[in-house]
Amino acid sequence: MKALVYDGPEALSYCEVPEPKPATGEQLIRVKSVGICGSDMHAYLGHDSRRPAPLILGHEAAGVIVGGARDGERVTLNPLVTCGACPACGSGRENLCPDRQIISMPPRDGAFAEYVTMPEANLVAVPDHIPLSVAALAEPLAVSWHSVRLGLAALPTSHSHAALVLGGGAIGLGAALALRAMGVAEITIVEPNAARRAYLVDVCQETAVETASGFFALVVDAVGFAATRATASRHVAPGGVIVHIGLGEDTGGLDIRRMTLQEVTFIGTYTYTTEDFHQTAQAIFDGRLGDLNWFEKRSLAEGAQAFDDLRNGRVAIPKIVLEPHG
Repeated sequence: MKALVYDGPEALSYCEVPEPKPATGEQLIRVKSVGICGSDMHAYLGHDSRRPAPLILGHEAAGVIVGGARDGERVTLNPLVTCGACPACGSGRENLCPDRQIISMPPRDGAFAEYVTMPEANLVAVPDHIPLSVAALAEPLAVSWHSVRLGLAALPTSHSHAALVLGGGAIGLGAALALRAMGVAEITIVEPNAARRAYLVDVCQETAVETASGFFALVVDAVGFAATRATASRHVAPGGVIVHIGLGEDTGGLDIRRMTLQEVTFIGTYTYTTEDFHQTAQAIFDGRLGDLNWFEKRSLAEGAQAFDDLRNGRVAIPKIVLEPHG
């Protein structure tokens, strides 16, 4: 089969690799759509030691089951594989499973390929009226859904629910959509890239600004750099909540003194639970997250160019979705 293989920092090759063989309890999936994630970009830049070359990246995927009783079924993939037996899994917090795996990280190859294997329990059936390119957005949107759910749950009931989202990429935009679906009306996105900011305003009908002003009960940092953490620290209201999703930079930025004196809650969040993934998929199917038309489709063969375009800021649209089979 053809796959897009990460060969080292800023090096990808579109080449022939062996087709994967499903293990017991797994299904073979013919990948139809797979999104480029920020974590894929971190790996591409050589910033993620958990993803050593050579490796097939990609974990935001949807496709069609090949073979068996479910042959031909359209599915979206929850790429997080967990043990199902530890205390975290038993309490419904599978994302904290100490033995968790995710496709695109050894020992599991990712979905920038014509085929990928997944445990059957990780597959969610997609209704016929939902394009698989839209269904592939379930994974990044589940990250946003999970973070917003945690943030809103931590807010005191007396707070207004005005929210600030830092970063207008797929995770930040997804956070805005999840906030709206959960009843928050006042949402501002900070996006420094002028072209992307204009896209968010003109196409997505979001309130997007270059720099933040004022105070917000909930701040979602979907970037995770020292600079964005500093912005979150400045603009969170007293008694408010910062939810930190991004992993752009490990340290710096938080104003610990202000957070302590004004009782600001900080929540770090990683991926999503199984329930979050199913809730997100259902929200997509029901239309509660909007049109979800904010992505660009390219062939998998054009993947290396897509990464280069993202790397060099030539893409205004929040998401690029690659299609292995055209």
